[in-house]
Amino acid sequence: MAAFFDLVFDIPSEQSFSYRIDEKGEASVGKRAMVPFGLGNRDTLGFITACRECPPEGISESSVKTIRRVVDKQPVFAGDEIELARWMASYYLCGIGQALAAMIPSGRRLKGYPAIPGDPEDFNPGSHDLSEEQRSALDAIIAGMPRQGNLPEMFYLYGITGSGKTEVFLRAAEHILKTGKSAIYLVPEISLTHQTAGLIGERFGAQAATLHSAMSPSSRLEEWMRIRSGEVRIVVGPRSAVFAPVKDLALIIIDEEHDGSYKSGNTPRYHARQAAIHRCSISGAKLVMGSATPSVESWKLMADGLIKRLNLSRRLSGGKMPSIEPVPLNHTGGCLTSELKDEILKSAQMGRQSILFLNRRGFAHFYHCRSCGWEQKCRHCSVSLTWHKSRGRAVCHYCGYTEPPPKACPGCGSLEAGWRNFGTEMIEEELGRTFPDLRIRRADADSTAKKGSLAETLDLFREGKLDVLLGTQMVAKGLNFPGVRLVGVVLADTGLHLPDFRAAERTFSLIVQVAGRAGRFFPDGKVIVQTLRMGDPVIARSCALDVEGFFNAELKQRQALNFPPYSRLVRFTIRAKDGRRADAAINRLASLAQPLLPPETDMLGPADCPIAIIAGNHRRQLILRGASMAALHAAARRLLACYEKGRDARVYLEVDIDPVNVL
Repeated sequence: MAAFFDLVFDIPSEQSFSYRIDEKGEASVGKRAMVPFGLGNRDTLGFITACRECPPEGISESSVKTIRRVVDKQPVFAGDEIELARWMASYYLCGIGQALAAMIPSGRRLKGYPAIPGDPEDFNPGSHDLSEEQRSALDAIIAGMPRQGNLPEMFYLYGITGSGKTEVFLRAAEHILKTGKSAIYLVPEISLTHQTAGLIGERFGAQAATLHSAMSPSSRLEEWMRIRSGEVRIVVGPRSAVFAPVKDLALIIIDEEHDGSYKSGNTPRYHARQAAIHRCSISGAKLVMGSATPSVESWKLMADGLIKRLNLSRRLSGGKMPSIEPVPLNHTGGCLTSELKDEILKSAQMGRQSILFLNRRGFAHFYHCRSCGWEQKCRHCSVSLTWHKSRGRAVCHYCGYTEPPPKACPGCGSLEAGWRNFGTEMIEEELGRTFPDLRIRRADADSTAKKGSLAETLDLFREGKLDVLLGTQMVAKGLNFPGVRLVGVVLADTGLHLPDFRAAERTFSLIVQVAGRAGRFFPDGKVIVQTLRMGDPVIARSCALDVEGFFNAELKQRQALNFPPYSRLVRFTIRAKDGRRADAAINRLASLAQPLLPPETDMLGPADCPIAIIAGNHRRQLILRGASMAALHAAARRLLACYEKGRDARVYLEVDIDPVNVL
């Protein structure tokens, strides 16, 4: 029996620490334990990753501390998860314990959690016939393709919205389950998790499970243990579900692959697509992705033949692609043009529904004085406050700071000051005034904060009990509502002006995705795109649904500017309460980086982040860019090692490999 165990902690270190077995003898690899660690030997949660008969070389037995308490009765992770955590630590330059903490639910107790409804023996394979394109795509996935190097078999269902991608995903999963193996089905949003979980529950019964952040930690742990036991064969959830400990993994599905939420915003800053590729290459599983608007990276990989492209070109269920009309918003009195209002009324008179999309919550976007130019900004962030009329406060969407709105300009006392631009609250108010008889519901982060409220709103809309659904990104993609005739994009330009090389890609994708909610079951779908930039090529191509044209133009621009997918990026972000400390740290980082850069690698910065202050922290960035990730990794590791020597403890450094957001 092992007398000593190695533990790792949720800290930025790849080092493990040895401890003596606990008094009850419950410790084993794969369990979590409370041990004395750090200053004051405080009780700290660690992950047991290895066992040994004696302490590491050079450490005396008498100096080794004892495990105080083992948290788990059964191991919650195994060798596969440890290896995956080691890869994540190496690739994303974080600690092994940080990687394990991101992978494993943090619940401390098992309380029992209801699984997706269904009898354990339920298995209801798809009954309706596939189209010729769907059948061809499914056959190609089942038949497989030759592996290229260390890459797994990768397929991409590229199809217009409503072309039946989900059914192909489900049939591929059916095939895998019939062979006795397992699958993971990733979706980008919790709102889509509920929809997809319902479909999977009907199809696979209690062989299915969900994992997502809206569940309590103990509920997630309960499902995690069901999955680990082999009771569950298909798991659905957002990005963290890529780590689900399924047995005999043979398939990972990434629905709406283009979505930015597959990238984690916290350490470790992993991308679920990259983690899925790694898991599939180790287990021999297939990776099947899909979207009507692939990421630029995936589009390039399809063009290069590393991902097999499978086309779905026509809508099923009697629908066809909607008519899309761009409409200028420049001289409109309110938020809604006459064209959009007319179509909302027409849809309601036909007994059909409308979706209005605006990627900006709140009532109005910023307070501005025409006389002196004063703006109401957050005291802790370099952003404008947003007026939330329902709360009677101006709110910062980055740190949560609030204050009352001014009655006159605090800068000059002028009354020629007021709120500019609009959010979903203002749209809701204008809809209520214009259409008092229509049933209208708003779905954004404010209106759906209460647990279960988003699912309730979507269910009401799906059942035809609402006429107009107004919302942010959560209504823009993946959702399938038979009664929708009209989609209105209230302001298509909100993301185009952002100082980020992916701004055009995000804007194009959002417009095409939200337009895809219209006319899925009827041939008379209509989309109104309100814009202040009628001549912008991104707006024009999205309204024309010209996916090929957009990607060809975008790839040319990326190549000319040497941005991904023609290069790889490593972003270093400095945060400090004191701006001078932040400046000193980023300048020191840049001076250390310069001699370490390999050939054909350059450095962007040092510079302020586009959003220079968040929550009182001054933010500076430095970006390393090169064609080879291996060379960038080596340089970044050496740079971090040099920087750690004598660094200012009051300065925080973030490292982001392959960033998808540089704001």
